[in-house]
Amino acid sequence: MFLLSILLSPLIGAFVMGFVGHTKAASRLNILFSFLTFGATFLLAWNVFANGPLVGLDEQLFADGFSAIFIVLTGGIGATTSLFSHRYMAIEKSRGHLTGEKQRLYLSLYQVFLLTMLVVLVSNNLGLLWVSLEGATLTTVLLVAWSRTPESVKAAWKYFILCGVGIAQALFGTILLYFASEKTLGPGGTALLWTHLAAVKHTLEPTVIGLAFVFFIVGYGTKVGLVPLHNWLPDAHAEGPAPISAVLSGLLLNVALYAILRIKVLADGSLHNPLTAHLLMGFGLLSVLLGSLSMWKRQDIKRLFAYSSIEHMGLATFAFGLGGPMGSFAGLLHMTAHSLIKSSIFFVVGHIVQTSGSQKIPEIRDVALRTPSLARALLIGGLAVTGIPPFAIFASEFLILSVAVRRAPWSLPLLLLAIIVTFGVLYFRIQEMNGESGRSLSFPNEKPKITFYPIWIHFGLAFLIGLFFTHELGRLYGLALHSIGLTNG
Repeated sequence: MFLLSILLSPLIGAFVMGFVGHTKAASRLNILFSFLTFGATFLLAWNVFANGPLVGLDEQLFADGFSAIFIVLTGGIGATTSLFSHRYMAIEKSRGHLTGEKQRLYLSLYQVFLLTMLVVLVSNNLGLLWVSLEGATLTTVLLVAWSRTPESVKAAWKYFILCGVGIAQALFGTILLYFASEKTLGPGGTALLWTHLAAVKHTLEPTVIGLAFVFFIVGYGTKVGLVPLHNWLPDAHAEGPAPISAVLSGLLLNVALYAILRIKVLADGSLHNPLTAHLLMGFGLLSVLLGSLSMWKRQDIKRLFAYSSIEHMGLATFAFGLGGPMGSFAGLLHMTAHSLIKSSIFFVVGHIVQTSGSQKIPEIRDVALRTPSLARALLIGGLAVTGIPPFAIFASEFLILSVAVRRAPWSLPLLLLAIIVTFGVLYFRIQEMNGESGRSLSFPNEKPKITFYPIWIHFGLAFLIGLFFTHELGRLYGLALHSIGLTNG
């Protein structure tokens, strides 16, 4: 019942938006469906942590403590992004950039996107998980190309091609996993059920499982934004509408890494060697370095923060590669903190682009004079995402560095270099945009009405998690990691 309930709201919402998405009340209906989904995800997570894992729909659906963390995070960010979308789209409509049909397309696809994310998170069948991630790709391709400009269509096509290559690799990994498990579990659907695979992971053929994991990390790693198939991410963020940039960074990247971690647990049980750890650390560290150094000369504000997403997902991947209770805990905390902060930053960036008329950094000036509240939000977000205390990313990065000192001391100089470069680039770019241009300014009589509730909700949660990470929350994270065996090693 709980497992189906979190899928019904976005499913019904997608159909409703398909019929009435062009009307004036559609945006508010989108908020209603998104908050209903969030309520359902919260109740599901509560039930999982109180009563244990849930299984449904003839074992095709499954939720444990690990998936519950991401389920409630997806529901929450989906709800706050719908609030931001309401004001963002209202401004676009007032400027003649939004027709009724484009609004219908956006709102219906937004609900479909939430649906696909949640299906991934409650899928017990790894084949269904693959289908759902492919559905997410197709949905977001259309959302990236939403403005229909040549640049957005080009970015969507690049996104589709690269992620199509990646998802094909993941499909081959799924086929290999099926062949490896069929000998033990027998032919049929049970050979791809995660709960069944986890029970017999020690008996799976190591050679086949190792090869399958390579295909999985390359395939799903494409959607995480890991090097080398990361080039779609900056283009998609730059050309898509700001709410979609927020959910791409805040949700999609997390869900793709979640899929890799599910497979990692199976591979670790079969291989009894550090292959998965070495691959995660290698891909993660390359992504951290490239993401950080690529920010140096970026002149587009959305591309700037897109490369920051590559860096942070690389850090989370590296943390899970380090492994052990502390490394896995740091990785999960980093994914949570990055989701909250980066989605909020894209809320801020979206309104900055609307008020300044450009997303080119050299053309964005006087933000502090034009919209002081946005300037403060941009500065706070920039400091938070670079790991300044007491925000949650500081805590997760400190833990990652602490574990790296013990398990991979050779990586410490590279990690510190990336963190220092990221801080320097973001700080000076933000100061550049907030600073005065020296030109005489003429402000329009009617300034766009900006909604700050989603922004401050996310920043506030990241602040509270970093400052007051309670024993209860730590226990929930520990239970989540223990439920799939990521606290071992």
